[in-house]
Amino acid sequence: MNVVAVFDIGKTNKKVFLFNENYQIVWENSVNFPEIADEDGFPCEDIKALENWINDRLKEIKSLSQYVLKAINFSSYGASFVYVDEDGKPLTPLYNYLKSYPEVLKKEFYTKYKGEEKFSVKTASPVLGSLNSGMQIYRLKEENPTLFDKVKYCLHLPQYLSSLFTGQYFADITSIGCHTNLWNFKKMKYHKWLKKESIKAKIPSIQYGENTIKIEDNIVVGVGLHDSSSAIIPYTINFSEPFVLLSTGTWSISLNPFNDTLLTYEELQKDCLCYLQYKEKPVKAARLFAGNEHEIQTKRLASHYKLPVDTYKKIVYNKDIISKLRYDNLKWNSPSPDKSKTLQKFAFELRNLDDFESYEAAYHQLMLDIVEQQILSTELVIHNSPVKKIFVDGGFSKNPIFMNLLAQAFPEMEVYAASMAQASALGAALAIHKNWNTNPIPNDLIDLKFYKN
Repeated sequence: MNVVAVFDIGKTNKKVFLFNENYQIVWENSVNFPEIADEDGFPCEDIKALENWINDRLKEIKSLSQYVLKAINFSSYGASFVYVDEDGKPLTPLYNYLKSYPEVLKKEFYTKYKGEEKFSVKTASPVLGSLNSGMQIYRLKEENPTLFDKVKYCLHLPQYLSSLFTGQYFADITSIGCHTNLWNFKKMKYHKWLKKESIKAKIPSIQYGENTIKIEDNIVVGVGLHDSSSAIIPYTINFSEPFVLLSTGTWSISLNPFNDTLLTYEELQKDCLCYLQYKEKPVKAARLFAGNEHEIQTKRLASHYKLPVDTYKKIVYNKDIISKLRYDNLKWNSPSPDKSKTLQKFAFELRNLDDFESYEAAYHQLMLDIVEQQILSTELVIHNSPVKKIFVDGGFSKNPIFMNLLAQAFPEMEVYAASMAQASALGAALAIHKNWNTNPIPNDLIDLKFYKN
């Protein structure tokens, strides 16, 4: 059986999947490693342990006689750089994108390049400190110029992992285009600050996500993709009519591949950003910390009602409870989100749990409050685009209250819960389809459940 191996590297879980020619998972393995500390004592990825695990898994895959390995690719979080020397060896730890960024350095940078507002609009990058991965390069250059001089290439993590097999160094548009401060979206090229700071020469040439490099045994290797951009590939392949993908987890991210309008500063302040697809087309996106809020508040509910934390999983959608809550909210002028401050606070934080007659009622109110914010977030990317469908994947796609409320909120749309196995890994396999698989791409990769409004 011919297979492609995809290493799907999250911050917590590291996974590898073998997909057959019909893109079904036929083998998988996963692990998570304890973090190590960088020179400042801040937690970071153990890059050596990750490399060893990938090499060990590849040896194991090659020893499985029932499979013929035809291709390898990578999907990974991309907001961290690996700085390699002439021999391709890392010169620093893999710094954590959650590490705080020096305020003085940040202020100096934005002052030099026309201020936060103008710079953010040009690069479609909200001001996020280390999460703007280009700022990590700037920090290394300013704080440790001697070490920076030894850097041959700055590689986002997916491209570094690819280089371990190919010995070749590339940049990838999906990693560059994701809130990095590196890309000028208006001119669709690198921002000029990279040249001014003598950084551009240390970023290798761009190789596109559908291209591969041949190694021994006629195996082809992709250059790797940023996981958020990779996860949308199965949808853009399977659906040609305009849609928004609402990808839910800790963050709920609304992704609109059919909206390429330039971001405004107001949208950036409301946590909008742009991704670049592997074919260089922009995707407008908006983030909401909804999954995190759900986790915090379900723990609060469990504590208050003295019930298990996962009690919410047994709660089904009850339209009578929703009607009563909506009536009570109007009657008592309950807190609701301020549209000018979208994504700031969820109303449920302010609610007194003693006001609810049951856990079930309180949980329905939590979902009402989360969906109210979700509507504001998703509308930011739907605005002025021809979208008629919303696909929801991830945790909330399995939540009947969320799905019913979302369908009611967008009566002019078709709202679907979508499910597929491992979207970002599947996207990385599909990106290089033409280089390893002679079969047509199946049209049933995604299971859909329609929710009537």
